[in-house]
Amino acid sequence: MKIPGDGIFTRVAPLGFNAVVGTTEVVLPKSSGITLSIKQEEALTSLQKHKISLLFGDTGSGKTEIYMKYFEQMTACAKSSIFLMPEISLTPQMEGRLKEHFGDTVVMWHSKLTPLQKRKALEKIYDGSATIIAGPRSALFLPIQNLGLIVVDEEHDDSYKSSSRPRYNARDIAIYMGKLYDVPVVLGSATPSLNSYVKFAHARLKGGYFTTKKEFVYERSAEALSPMILNSLKNTLTAKEQSIVFLPTRANFKYLICQDCGHTYECVFCSIGMSIHQHSRALKCHYCNFTQAIPQVCSACESLNLTSSRLGTAEAVKNISETFPLAKIEQFDRDIITTQKKLKAALKRFNDKETDILVGTQMLSKGHDYHGVTLAVVLGMDNMLNFSDYRAREKALSTLIQVAGRSGRKKSAKVLVQSFNEAFFSAFVEDYEAFLEEEKMYRQELYPPYKKLCRVLFSHANGLKAKEQMDKMHEALKSFSHVEIVGFGKCAIERVANKYRFEILLRSDKSTDIIRAISACKVDLAEIDMDPIEFG
Repeated sequence: MKIPGDGIFTRVAPLGFNAVVGTTEVVLPKSSGITLSIKQEEALTSLQKHKISLLFGDTGSGKTEIYMKYFEQMTACAKSSIFLMPEISLTPQMEGRLKEHFGDTVVMWHSKLTPLQKRKALEKIYDGSATIIAGPRSALFLPIQNLGLIVVDEEHDDSYKSSSRPRYNARDIAIYMGKLYDVPVVLGSATPSLNSYVKFAHARLKGGYFTTKKEFVYERSAEALSPMILNSLKNTLTAKEQSIVFLPTRANFKYLICQDCGHTYECVFCSIGMSIHQHSRALKCHYCNFTQAIPQVCSACESLNLTSSRLGTAEAVKNISETFPLAKIEQFDRDIITTQKKLKAALKRFNDKETDILVGTQMLSKGHDYHGVTLAVVLGMDNMLNFSDYRAREKALSTLIQVAGRSGRKKSAKVLVQSFNEAFFSAFVEDYEAFLEEEKMYRQELYPPYKKLCRVLFSHANGLKAKEQMDKMHEALKSFSHVEIVGFGKCAIERVANKYRFEILLRSDKSTDIIRAISACKVDLAEIDMDPIEFG
């Protein structure tokens, strides 16, 4: 069936037909086989009533099936869809699910593609044979024809915000594009951000396909592989079941400290402690990648009494391997998973039950579908909860729920949480909606979504010049009565990559008031970060 092009857009045949676009024949799947439950159908109907909507669905509730049904409807109407995911680490499993239903009309786009793969993907986008374009935030800027839908999965994830210039949030750009091109935008998450929960109509999808139960057990302990954790891992191994262990820190340890004089080994270019990587026998800065050999004596007092703090993934793998020498244990973080090929292989080994215990950082919580996990161990929650960030409660609770959601998909599971803040986590871990309602009260009149924030950064190799520029802009901003100067001075991490950093934090009821003030007062070194998510 040949359907003529219309201007710069190309029409595609409905499901069950072949389409000729230019000189390319597009073979579309005859039937996607996607069937929704009554609750999912109701959720989809609710989403379709709004131009911008939030799908608030518990882990395992079938959010992906709803997305795919929506994609199917767009394809049948000769429309293309963008499917955003927060990170490349999510693409392998999602690629398989999408291509199973939609075949070669699915195009994956991310930075790990080879030049040849990118060229082939772009060819399909240009000739109109790509109807679903999936990937992290860069997929939003592809020359997609006849756009009909944008889905932003895991919309709460900070990975959507670019931490370097240009500082944009792909979730917000997706919402703007939806308004600009008059297409619906669906935001989805099991732990949505308070901003989205307050601003947009939402469809609530509770429960899931899994009838299994999760038992949450809390241990009052500092961050360590305690006897309780090791015993739980032993029981899981004995039952020939799988476990995941979450830690927020990479490497072996976060810091190296002298017990006699208190000296901490900081990067020579950054005001931050260096992490210990025992495999490469080096201290490494995770900000600028400066590396040096692990010292044997303290450089300040020559003491031999050097100790490590803040357990990391590599050390956890080493300790668990020593305790259970016959178990198959893998490290799952950016130090090990450096390519798309390694990511796919690691996930396949785990799902094929070749790996018994997977130890990782935030990558563990990124929506991967682990079928056989009956034990989830979560460490480092108190460190996350105590960050100097107005979203610390939201981020800590969200991480715990996301990690816990990787377990108990086929069998009942135990989630072992190491924390001194059981009262907070236990109150909301199974009722995130109640947390959002309470969090509203804390944020009102102070923080987003009720106020707008802007962070103005000043960075220069000459610290005096950076401070001088900050002082100049700070003085000029005082004349704008509708913009509050919350604070100014040195950044929490004063120096990064040998540049000194200063900041001004602004707050206002309206973005336009901040933008007018900045436009009138901006100096040469000022870097503007609207709606900041980093305060370190």
